[in-house]
Amino acid sequence: MKNSAKKDTAELQDRTDSGKGFLNRRVLLRGALLSAGVAAAGAGITKADDGVGASAPEWMKTPGRPFSAYGTPSKWQEKVQRIFTIAPGRAGTGVSRTPLHLLEGTLTPGGLHFERHHNGVPDIDPARHELLIHGMVKRPLAFSLDALLRYPMETHLRFIECSGNSGILNQPQAAQMTAGELNGLLSGSEWTGVRLSTLLSEAGVTSEAKWIIAEGGDAAAMSRSIPLEKCMDDAMIVFYQNGEAIRPEQGYPMRLLLPGFEGNMNVKWLRRLNVTNAPVNARDETSHYTELMPGGKARQFMFAQAAKSVILKPSFGMNLKEPGLYEISGLAWSGAGRVKKVEVSADGGKTWKVAPLTEPVLPKALTRFRLPWNWDGKPSTLMSRATDETGDVQPTRADWISQFAPGQGYHFNGIQCWRVEADGTVKHVYV
Repeated sequence: MKNSAKKDTAELQDRTDSGKGFLNRRVLLRGALLSAGVAAAGAGITKADDGVGASAPEWMKTPGRPFSAYGTPSKWQEKVQRIFTIAPGRAGTGVSRTPLHLLEGTLTPGGLHFERHHNGVPDIDPARHELLIHGMVKRPLAFSLDALLRYPMETHLRFIECSGNSGILNQPQAAQMTAGELNGLLSGSEWTGVRLSTLLSEAGVTSEAKWIIAEGGDAAAMSRSIPLEKCMDDAMIVFYQNGEAIRPEQGYPMRLLLPGFEGNMNVKWLRRLNVTNAPVNARDETSHYTELMPGGKARQFMFAQAAKSVILKPSFGMNLKEPGLYEISGLAWSGAGRVKKVEVSADGGKTWKVAPLTEPVLPKALTRFRLPWNWDGKPSTLMSRATDETGDVQPTRADWISQFAPGQGYHFNGIQCWRVEADGTVKHVYV
C-alpha cells in the first residue's frame, strides 16, 4: 500500500499546474483522494457493520444530553470565539473580530459577527422603540417595530466590513497574527427587512433633499450622513439576521443596512432618519473614517468598500505538517457588486492561477474561493487577487500605500501574503 500511495503522489506531482502545485478538480479526485483513501485503509478503520462493543467510545455507551431551548456550539469548539480589542478603561468601546480562519462557507454565525461599539450595547425595549423619519419630508412619520414588521420584507445575503479592517497592514513590519486578527472586521449574513425607499416614499421626500442623517439609539447617539441616492437604491431597515431577530450587539431591534458601504454607516439601534440637503459632518465623518492624503489633507465620504480577497487557509497559525495535498481557501468581496474572479499565486505573484468560486456568487456578498494545491515542501509565498464585475482589481500592498499619507489605515484592500517555510511554518509577510 505504501508503494501504491507513493505512485499516486508521484503522478499527482507530474500533473500539477506550471510546477506551482495547483491541481484541477479531475486530477484531485483521481489522484489525491485515492492516495488519502489508500492511507486510510492502511490505518485500521473500524468496519461499518461492527457492533457497539467494549472498544466503542464512551459516547456510544450512554444516552446523550436532552433537548435545549436554544442550541449552543459543541464544547470542542470553545476556541471559536470573537477576537477582542477594547479601549483602555472603556469596556463598551472597541471592536471584536470574526475568527474568519476558523469558519467555512460565507455565512457568519450571529454570535461571531464582528462588533464595533462606541459606548456599549444598549438594552432597548422593542415596545418603546420608534423609528422617526423627519426633516425635508412632506409627512414626518414615526414607526413602531410592530408597524414596520407589517411591511413587505426582503431577504438578501450581504457582507458588512468596517473601513478600518486590515488597516494594520499599513505598518512597517508584517504583524504575526491570524487571518481573523488581521481581517476579522468583516462578516457575511442573511439579512431580512424592508426597503428604506418604501418608507421614504411614504414620507414624501422633497425635491431639495440630498442627504439623510441616520442616528442610533445607543449612548453615543452615533450618527452618519448618507447620500439620498443610496437610501433610495438598495438600503434596508433590517430586523432579522440569519433567520432570527438581530442580536443586541448587531442593533436590536433594528439597524440600517447599506450594502457595500463601510460598516460604520450601517447604523445600529436605528432611531432617527433626518432628511436634509447637506451632510452633518459628524464626529465619525471627520475625526474617524476619513483617508489621510499626502500634503496634510483628508478625504471624506469614501463610502464603498473596494474589491478585496484574503487567503484564510493556510494562514498564520495553520502550519503544514508535511508536503502533500492542501486546499488554498479564502474569501473575496466587493462593495461595487459581484466578484468576477480570484487569482491565486504560490510564488509571490510571479504567476497566477484562477481559483474556482463557490456558488452562489452574489452582489455585495462574501464569495468563497478554493484551489487544490500540492505543496512540494519548498518555501512558497501565497497570495490572492480579486477582480469585481466593474473591472476593479485588488492592488498590491505597495501600490495601495503609495496613495496615502503615513498612518492612513482606512479602506485597506491591498494584497496580503502568507509565507510557507520549508518546515511548514506559515508567516505573514510583505512582498
